[in-house]
Amino acid sequence: MQIKHNFSLKNYNTFGIEAKAKSFVEVSNTSELAQILKEHQNEKLFILGGGSNMLLTQDIDALVIYVNLKGKSILKEDDDFVWVQGNAGENWHEFVLWNLDQNFGGIENMSLIPGNVGTTPIQNIGAYGAEIKDTMVSCEAMNIKTQEIVTFTNEQCKFGYRESIFKNEAKNQYVITSVVFRLTKKNHKINTSYGAIDGELAKHSISNPTIKDVSNAVITIRQSKLPDPKELGNSGSFFKNPIVPRAVYEKAHAQFPDMPHYTVGENEVKVPAGWLIEQAGFKGKRFGDAGVHTLQALVLVNYGNATGQEILNVSKDIQKTIFEKYGIAIEAEVNII
Repeated sequence: MQIKHNFSLKNYNTFGIEAKAKSFVEVSNTSELAQILKEHQNEKLFILGGGSNMLLTQDIDALVIYVNLKGKSILKEDDDFVWVQGNAGENWHEFVLWNLDQNFGGIENMSLIPGNVGTTPIQNIGAYGAEIKDTMVSCEAMNIKTQEIVTFTNEQCKFGYRESIFKNEAKNQYVITSVVFRLTKKNHKINTSYGAIDGELAKHSISNPTIKDVSNAVITIRQSKLPDPKELGNSGSFFKNPIVPRAVYEKAHAQFPDMPHYTVGENEVKVPAGWLIEQAGFKGKRFGDAGVHTLQALVLVNYGNATGQEILNVSKDIQKTIFEKYGIAIEAEVNII
């Protein structure tokens, strides 16, 4: 393991922001991770995964540990289910495709989400009616202080909407090293109810879709709306869809009757943040090299040389405008660093 100094992180974050790490090291197994954590326990540390859910607004005055643990395996199976483990450094979309190639179902609706397997439980990532919590059995994580590897069950992760224990009481205490999913081998639960999946399948005259068909539909939809980070710097959806008390929604809805919504429980309503942002006139707007994507208002983009601070300023302008217009606060889904 070679520690590099004054290291550029431009190729390690999907926004393509130029920021420097005070020092940087890549670890490829749990032994290396434990060694680095132990040797540098009195230093400031920054754990880096796929770099897909963060906005760098400054240089990182710390030792950046790039978790590049590779490997995927079948732990056990029965007639109906298979338990599959993915190590933290595996690319999420490639992991999804690997499972689909073996006809293992349950994560196909989350195809093409950027990032690595190890960061999926932190955010409880989700798309098109599926979330990590639906199929994740457990994850292993290394305690940063003691280097002990601990297993967190699904229940212990305290999953919520883009939330988990790793964003709250266990924040900055663990490094996730692997994740285990229970996937279906047959009798797959095909979920086409969310978004435009049914419409995409209908275009190809598919009436009885397979899990691969669903994945292909999701990939097509995402590619039509979301820019490839390799071509245009972005971090996917920048904002969470706000969940507000019904009274707040009804007040806004009375003024804006076209406002879509989804009921969440008895007294709460989820409002699509993309709709709010688009209606407020931000879709496709550009502020220098920072801007809002032309096809999807939830996505903030770096057109080339935007700084993290410039993108953050755009996001704050959007939040301020949305609150003033609708009385609804929208939160960043991306981690601001």
